[in-house]
Amino acid sequence: MNGPMTGPATVPFVETARLHLRSWRDDDVVPFQAISSDPLVMATLGPLMDLAETRALIERCRALQARDGHCFWAMERREDQRLIGWCGVIRGSVGPIEGKAELGWRLASDCWGHGFASEAARGALDWVFANLPDDAAYAITNVDNRRSRAVMERMGMRWQPDLDFDHPRLTADDPLLRHVTYRLDRTDWPVPRR
Repeated sequence: MNGPMTGPATVPFVETARLHLRSWRDDDVVPFQAISSDPLVMATLGPLMDLAETRALIERCRALQARDGHCFWAMERREDQRLIGWCGVIRGSVGPIEGKAELGWRLASDCWGHGFASEAARGALDWVFANLPDDAAYAITNVDNRRSRAVMERMGMRWQPDLDFDHPRLTADDPLLRHVTYRLDRTDWPVPRR
């Protein structure tokens, strides 16, 4: 990708029954900031984000897309083209997953409980194992993020207790400090749908 994508006709990297995972557009900043400033969404992810922080985060995703050919893509609901979060894969940058294929997602709280995160994660994992040489995909989250851990387990990812770590970008007294690591080997994909 050479520079920002701005048009509404961005081609998705992943299509599922109900979702598109696609490149970021300029008009995604405001709706993604609404998601990233929701206390429910951010309770296990970090501080609430303002518009400038959200724009910078999206620009980092665009830079990763340009460099690596993938990122945490914009997650768009197909029925109404609403941006409802992100999902995709980056090269891990912390702890035991540094340099490894890291799966991640963030979803608007009013969309919880409808299977969107699992559907997006499944599509992203299909993309990973079809397009990247990695032998495994990883995911990390705060130890108390039960919703994300449930998605990881639905994908067939296995908790790797020996790879749990304190997030290096957080202070020692931050309640989100302790992180768990999950792994899914290429040979174990796909898993039966649950």
